[in-house]
Amino acid sequence: MAEKEMSELQKVLLGLESEETNKVNFKELALKCARLWYLFVLGIVLTSGLGFFYLKYASPVYLVKSKILIKDEEKGASLLGGGDLDALDIFGGAKNVDNEIEVLNSISLMERVLTELSLNTTYYTPVFFKNREIYGKQLPIKVVVDKVDSTAYEMDVTVFIKDNNRFELVTEDEEGSVERSEHEFGKKIVKPFGMFTVLALPKITDPEGPKEVHVKFNDIHELAEYYNEEITIEAVNKKASVLWLSLEIPIRDKGKDIINKLVEVYNIEALEDKNEVASNTIQFIDERLTFLTTELSNVEKDVENYKKRNQLTDVSSDAQLFLENASEYNKQLGELEIQLDVLGSIEKYLRESGTQFKLVPSTLSIKDITLMSLIERFNALQLERERLVSTTKSNSLLVQNIEDQLTNLRGNILENLQNIKQGLTITRNNLRGNMAGFKSRIEQIPAIERELLEIKRQQGIKEGLYLYLLQKREESSLSLAAAVSNTRIIDSAMVSKKPVSPKKGLVLSVCVLAGLILPFIGIYISYILDNKVKLRKDIEDATDTPIIGELGHNDSGETLIVSKGNRSPVAELFSLVRSNLQFSTMGRENKVVLITSSMSGEGKTFFSINLSASLAMTGKKVVILGLDLRKPRLMHDLNLPTEFGITNYLVSEKITIDEITVPIEGHPGLSVIGSGPIPPNPVELMTSPKLGYLIEELKSTYDYVILDTAPVGQVADTFNLAPYIDSTIYVVRCGYTLKEQLIIVDDIYRNKKLKSPMVVLNDAVTSNVKGYGYGYGIGYEQAGQKKRKSKVGAQTS
Repeated sequence: MAEKEMSELQKVLLGLESEETNKVNFKELALKCARLWYLFVLGIVLTSGLGFFYLKYASPVYLVKSKILIKDEEKGASLLGGGDLDALDIFGGAKNVDNEIEVLNSISLMERVLTELSLNTTYYTPVFFKNREIYGKQLPIKVVVDKVDSTAYEMDVTVFIKDNNRFELVTEDEEGSVERSEHEFGKKIVKPFGMFTVLALPKITDPEGPKEVHVKFNDIHELAEYYNEEITIEAVNKKASVLWLSLEIPIRDKGKDIINKLVEVYNIEALEDKNEVASNTIQFIDERLTFLTTELSNVEKDVENYKKRNQLTDVSSDAQLFLENASEYNKQLGELEIQLDVLGSIEKYLRESGTQFKLVPSTLSIKDITLMSLIERFNALQLERERLVSTTKSNSLLVQNIEDQLTNLRGNILENLQNIKQGLTITRNNLRGNMAGFKSRIEQIPAIERELLEIKRQQGIKEGLYLYLLQKREESSLSLAAAVSNTRIIDSAMVSKKPVSPKKGLVLSVCVLAGLILPFIGIYISYILDNKVKLRKDIEDATDTPIIGELGHNDSGETLIVSKGNRSPVAELFSLVRSNLQFSTMGRENKVVLITSSMSGEGKTFFSINLSASLAMTGKKVVILGLDLRKPRLMHDLNLPTEFGITNYLVSEKITIDEITVPIEGHPGLSVIGSGPIPPNPVELMTSPKLGYLIEELKSTYDYVILDTAPVGQVADTFNLAPYIDSTIYVVRCGYTLKEQLIIVDDIYRNKKLKSPMVVLNDAVTSNVKGYGYGYGIGYEQAGQKKRKSKVGAQTS
């Protein structure tokens, strides 16, 4: 039965922890912080001291800034105002600011900067607890590197200056191997990790200058990556092509040199790119011009030969001339045709019968003088004959003579007409031949014009390209001669007057804040990890078991403190507990009171003794039974013999109750029965019927029987006493009892494993004890203010 109950209690301890115990009581946490205020003061003092130490020895970091303008045609005027010179993009055209930022932030550009500044070596001098970097005018020496390998980057090289001509070189590798050697300034030094020369600078003559210089060889690529991460390049705003370059660095001169050199190298590379483009362009244009000159000469010769072959000067003018000549020939041909028709009409008229004595018609457009004179003579003779015929006879000699003349003239006219017609026919035939030639040339004009246009088109293309390349060659030459940088420096590198870090105010503020936070974190962690009962509320949150009192800390060092004339706070509180105990059992018998706890050290024996003494002071007879057979302390705490007690009574039939009962001197009515020797079988003894008989006998003799039992959280012996008791007082010690052990109390209360369970909070904080300090005797308040001792005294028994 006892083992079963013990198993159940273990389950309760392991798995039935209440959720309420995990909640943070902020009020309690605040009170705890208030009680430990000195930790916050100490924390502020320590962290502030660390802050001042850091500010004193930390290297100040300064901000170096420079402002530059990226010449961007989209956001400002171009170099030459635009126009045709921009067509070949010789001058770069519009710049993309984002692209230029990437160029400025490139590794290769930074490597060139660091190389030109000879930053492949860094120099330090020991100051206080660290090495301080020196640069520029502070350097007494300079190391000129010819060649080093990767092992040099991890090498510790120190130069000890002996005088202006000699120095000692100490090298230490990763394995700790040290090599010392003396050298003269200016002479090449050959080491396994590289070759270099140490030069003396003017600073070496300064008697206050550094005599010990640590030299660090740097990997330029890694150093460039570092500075690229440190340098910030950003646009002033989205609409402007102005950039801020900033660098935070401990050495101001070094930062200025890096920023200025970065802008300088950026401009140099941009100019080199422009000059390379211009030079390549000029070379390309010269090659094309040579080729185009030959092609253009060939095309011009083709035009010349074509015109010679086709007898042309200008196609349009020649065609117009051909058309005019053809028109003139056509007109002349028409006139000849008319003249031939007229001549034919005259000839026909003259040959017709009956017309021998008639007048010949006018020759109209015939311009032949001979013909005209013959016709005029013929017509004159005709008129004369008609006049003669009208006055003389037709057969008269005069008329016969005129008729003979007319006959001769008619023959002459006809012969002349034949001659004229033959001449006009020849002329007409010639005109017709010429007309055919002109017609053929006019029909060839479109083809000739088209072929000549194709040749001239090729000629025009090559002439245009030739002139264009000539212009671009001049532009390229101008670009090469007048190349300007892509940027304009608005503000050269400037260094802030005050360091940007460490910031004194911020560091001290952080230190003060840390001085407050760290103790709070420690207190909070201890509060979270501390799962012990601190306050009455912890018990009230964990169980509904009634609490009949709280006891303060016992500073006297005595176990039995309740006595007549003792007005100490703890003694007064026992009186309050006694009163509460009596009120809690009104109307029923309460003679046998069991005192237990969760584990040893919670003060149940101390409570049993003083509660019994308090009850005895009211005139009652009280006996205390030491039933913690496994670890008895009752008799020991009362300085009484421990050899004889309950164990002897239970195992022997001869020992009587009076023999084991010991009265306590100075406390009338108060007796005690010790546990006696520790038995090998405590469980069997606790279940012995004789134990019940002992309790019953004591009930008949005493008013109160107080049972000081074993902790129920460790052994199940106490539950065997349940049939004999009237009430149970469960002692919980502040700052000692675990909160999860309160589950045992709640389990006893809910499942009624022990009769009328009640709780007493022992060793409570005096300021939290109700009624504490209300004048219960002289010196009561002062006693409550005493610091509780951490020792486990009589109260912990």
